[in-house]
Amino acid sequence: MLLRRILAVLAASTATAAAVLAGPSPATAQAATPASAAARAAAAANPVIVVAGLSTPALGYEPLAARLRADGFRVSIFQLPGLGLGDIADSARAFSAYVDQVRAATGAARVDLVAHSEGGLVSRYLIRNLGGGTKVGRYVSLGTPHYGTYVADIAKFLGLGSCLGIVACQQMTIGSSFLTALNDGDDTPGDVRWTAVRTLQDELVRPVDNAALADGATNVLIQSWCPLRIVGHLGLVLDGTTYTVVRGALTDSPVRPDCYAF
Repeated sequence: MLLRRILAVLAASTATAAAVLAGPSPATAQAATPASAAARAAAAANPVIVVAGLSTPALGYEPLAARLRADGFRVSIFQLPGLGLGDIADSARAFSAYVDQVRAATGAARVDLVAHSEGGLVSRYLIRNLGGGTKVGRYVSLGTPHYGTYVADIAKFLGLGSCLGIVACQQMTIGSSFLTALNDGDDTPGDVRWTAVRTLQDELVRPVDNAALADGATNVLIQSWCPLRIVGHLGLVLDGTTYTVVRGALTDSPVRPDCYAF
């Protein structure tokens, strides 16, 4: 009896060792496929450029870039020249050169953009006016004042002049000549997948619906999906729920924000 038990244990151990050496069973491999497929898809996807917003250095976007890298994306960060205080069109021209550098370095025909605040306007100008429609595959804006914000003109309201002389701020006021020209015609030109994310608690883009785009863009209001989620303007860069929207947009997945993501 004891001998039979010992032989049975030895047989089981041998079978386990053989299975380990032979690799996972079809069932195990099948279960692992989604994660590995997602990683392969991210690695093969367009390079992602995170485009900074007004007065925020590249370091402020490292948490977002780190999330993307952890999911397998190739990521770089573009800090706006002069922290974006100058003419948005000038920033867009500098960004155009950077996009070409990334394409050349990676061998990619197109890049995907995740742009915060003013960075979304810089990116739209690139696509609309600088031939970026053939260089950009996916565009995701986070709290971008596409149709301006009255917060940008608060200095004038306080009697301190128009935006304290900051050109980009003047351009982001509601009804500015810059935005009038940028929004004249199709909001979503080129062969680009457009996504615009906004939040009810955005303290810098008011009214918050001015962060949405028309003409077929996918517009995501975080609180429409997650009513209790509190996300501010900078929080759009750091918030886990918002990140699940960004990741979905970059992988052409249906909009399904994870309300419990950190």
